Amino acid sequence: MLKQYLSHKLSQKLSPQQIQLMKLLQVPTVELEQRIKDEIEENPALEEGIQKEEDEFGEEQYEEDLTDSRDDFDVSDYLDSESHYSTKSNNYADPEKETNIPISGGKTFQERLTSQISLRLREERKLTIAQNIIGNLDESGYLRRELINISDDLAFMFNIMAEEDEIEEVLYQVQDLDPAGVGARDLKECLLIQLDRKQMLHEEEPGVLADAINLIEHQFEAFTKKHYSKILERLSFTEERLKATIEVVTKLNPKPAGSIKESSVPAQHIIPDYILTEDDGELNLTLNSRNAPQLNVSRTYHNMLQTYDKSKKTKQDKEAVMFIKQKLDAASWFIDAIKQRQHTMMSTMETILKYQREYFLSGDETKLRPMILKDIADVVELDISTVSRVTNSKYIQTPFGTFLLKSFFSESLSTDSGEDVSTREVKKILQNIVEDENKKKPLTDGVLTELLKDKGYNIARRTIAKYREQLGIPVARLRKEL
Repeated sequence: MLKQYLSHKLSQKLSPQQIQLMKLLQVPTVELEQRIKDEIEENPALEEGIQKEEDEFGEEQYEEDLTDSRDDFDVSDYLDSESHYSTKSNNYADPEKETNIPISGGKTFQERLTSQISLRLREERKLTIAQNIIGNLDESGYLRRELINISDDLAFMFNIMAEEDEIEEVLYQVQDLDPAGVGARDLKECLLIQLDRKQMLHEEEPGVLADAINLIEHQFEAFTKKHYSKILERLSFTEERLKATIEVVTKLNPKPAGSIKESSVPAQHIIPDYILTEDDGELNLTLNSRNAPQLNVSRTYHNMLQTYDKSKKTKQDKEAVMFIKQKLDAASWFIDAIKQRQHTMMSTMETILKYQREYFLSGDETKLRPMILKDIADVVELDISTVSRVTNSKYIQTPFGTFLLKSFFSESLSTDSGEDVSTREVKKILQNIVEDENKKKPLTDGVLTELLKDKGYNIARRTIAKYREQLGIPVARLRKEL
């Protein structure tokens, strides 16, 4: 049986202005500039630049100019296309319906290899096989796909019945392209291709190149594991001879496609959101001027609203008044959101500066205090998610470099004295110990654990291994040198 009843319910909802502010907080400087340009293009009531004050003599002339300009201005053009203002999806098009796909400038390494091979092979059958091989190369330039599978691909896709021997013959043609090493099936083959190319071009002394080829062909596994004593015994090399051979091998490129890939991608420059300077022990923080644009609400639209409001209340006039009000409100909301963004960013960064003052004065990572988002959120009285948005993808320019704000946050670790220190400090000390070690006898994780314990840091061996991997430091065996 159906019944009607009343009930009270509490729910939390974000207003369009709050959603707009949250989205503006998380965008970096470069995206903010584009966001402002898009808003100005979409909302004619929003203007960029300092608003000029009217003088008593120019007011009458201004009204005449306004009347003339309004005669040429048809609000119905806007009413038909956009009758309301919405902050949904940050005023961008629906991502699922986005048709503009950003394309990076330059050619891919597959395109460059294809243009090279087309000058070498004239037979259409072999050229098709070569193009299929090039299409199967990974981002490092290696062919990870088996030749039998490529044979099946050619049969199904191009109706070409090619045996593995024929495909391998074309593969050698691909491996002869630039850069040397492209098309190799593993690291060993990649290094040998590069050594053969050097030998053909006489880029190194023949004896050293012969030793390098001998080392990779017959002692590759021992070389990758740095078992130098076994190599010296098996190849009857002296230490000096082996050192010269290894020097040639280490100059080779293990990822041949990387050089082409890097050259085809345009360099991305970091634009700092904050600029920090130091003057006699005083830290001066400023926002990048791009974060503080001069925006104002169009005076023209204010006067238009007054004019239409005084006119006869026809249906078209009511629509025009509603349109202008929506645009004026949207412009005011956007300006307020930009100002709120600036205030929130400054208050958050000033709190971080106070928290990490010793570090920002010296630039010494060992003086970084342990700090998490909650520490800053409690001081600025903001939600942790808001602080996360402020620090996300934001950079600060300091006298000793430009850094990502997220890099200043780290967990804490207790010392023997009970003091909490940052994990960044421990990683820096670990890195310094590894840099100063004897490379002939590198320190194992166990020894590193004991050395840090002697300094007062109680860390487990597995934690040392984790920090070492995060710093990109290989195990002791792979750090060994002659």
